[in-house]
Amino acid sequence: MLQGDTAQPSSRSDASSEAVSTVVLAAGEGTRMRSATPKVLHRLAGRPLVEHAVRAAAGLDPDSLVVVLGHGRDAVAEHLTGLADALDRPVVTAVQEEQLGTGHAVSCGLSGLPTGLTGTVLVSYGDVPLLDSEALRALLAEHREAGNAVTVLTAVVDEPTGYGRMLRDADGRVTGIVEQKDATPEQAAITEINSGVYAFDAAVLTDALKRLSTDNAQGELYLTDVLSIARGDGRPVGALVCSDPWLVEGVNDRVQLARLGAELNRRLLLRWMRAGVTITDPNSVWLDADVELDRDVLLEPGVQLRGGTKVGEGAVVGPDTTLTGCVIHPGASVVRTHGEGAEIGPDAKVGPFAFLRPGTRLGTKGKIGTFVETKNAAIGDGTKVPHLSYVGDATIGERSNIGAATVFVNYDGVAKHHTVIGSHARTGADNMFVAPVEIGDGAYTAAGSVITQDVPPGAMAVARGKQRNIEGWVAKRRPGTAADQAAQQALSKEPTTNPTNDAQ
Repeated sequence: MLQGDTAQPSSRSDASSEAVSTVVLAAGEGTRMRSATPKVLHRLAGRPLVEHAVRAAAGLDPDSLVVVLGHGRDAVAEHLTGLADALDRPVVTAVQEEQLGTGHAVSCGLSGLPTGLTGTVLVSYGDVPLLDSEALRALLAEHREAGNAVTVLTAVVDEPTGYGRMLRDADGRVTGIVEQKDATPEQAAITEINSGVYAFDAAVLTDALKRLSTDNAQGELYLTDVLSIARGDGRPVGALVCSDPWLVEGVNDRVQLARLGAELNRRLLLRWMRAGVTITDPNSVWLDADVELDRDVLLEPGVQLRGGTKVGEGAVVGPDTTLTGCVIHPGASVVRTHGEGAEIGPDAKVGPFAFLRPGTRLGTKGKIGTFVETKNAAIGDGTKVPHLSYVGDATIGERSNIGAATVFVNYDGVAKHHTVIGSHARTGADNMFVAPVEIGDGAYTAAGSVITQDVPPGAMAVARGKQRNIEGWVAKRRPGTAADQAAQQALSKEPTTNPTNDAQ
């Protein structure tokens, strides 16, 4: 049985030494997506469709891996360049200038493979995101063990509309594939469908592609006709029925994109729960494929983890939290927070309603509290920024406390500047630190201060104007208002001032 969980890449050390080449077809326009973005660059679980396909093929450690490009080729090729670096293996691209059918696309793909091609050629598609290395490995094994010239991956589905139908003789042997537009009513009723994923003997494929015809409803070169050609030449043709139809379902429009996205997310959640992660409400939690979670992590409702986010053992994330490319260390808690490119230290606490921007680093047992925004800020062990503050372009030492409503004024209209606050410092509420400025270890700053000069260690900085009260201002400037009436009533209740004291 082909399992649905994503298989990890492995080498071919346990398989035949016969050469394996893979061709991923990704040239289609995808008009039903109604998008300026090439179809194969639409994302599921944080990865473009084509990346899912290439990773599945790369998991076989093939001798060659070719992706056939067409529409949006430059954008797709750019992504594949970065993917090849991430996989640490070559990913060759070939171009199908005109979309003349799947047979023509594979011919274009073969142009990117070494001359004198031998062994097995695996063909898959760039819009079948749940197909994994394990399924391809099973197809390759069946192809070799049966000694087939062609082996096709098939599935039995309740609704086969849109797919090619598998044709078999009375003994169940594969005789060919008929496309939907060319099928008779009897053939259209067949529920075993062609996934479009094949294993070919390289020599048979190379020969058959030269003999394809456009004599069909679409006037295209069908790759499916290779099966009939091989069988007509007396070559064995077989099929492997995939017991999990989700693995071979393709994306043609946004409805299918959402449907497959939900299924892939379900499988990712299932994988992590079985690995020791508690997910309170799986219906409201979404994970990217490259997220990493340790055991005893708790994900509360409304959590989205993206872009390679890593969460350490025993950490709690959520509810209502979105993290992209963040590292959450063991024992930390991140509640109702939006974060990107941040690192939260062990046993630290964040939120609720915090905004962590790139470059945020919170130390062990530190705190970023309610309505706090941070950016490019290193906040030391045990330091607290409890509430209503902006900390940008700053370094704060250990066990300091930043008062409420503090703003690190880092931008002068042209350039950004840095603020340094030492360890064990205590800053007052409603402070403004106008960078560049440095507050020494153990220093204090008074509430309401605008700090524009360095504060020495252990000093108290007071930077605010002297208060003065203008008696009778409301009666003079706002006569008859509710404020004036309230003031007059309050004044009438005050005891009469002692003239003797006034005179002193």
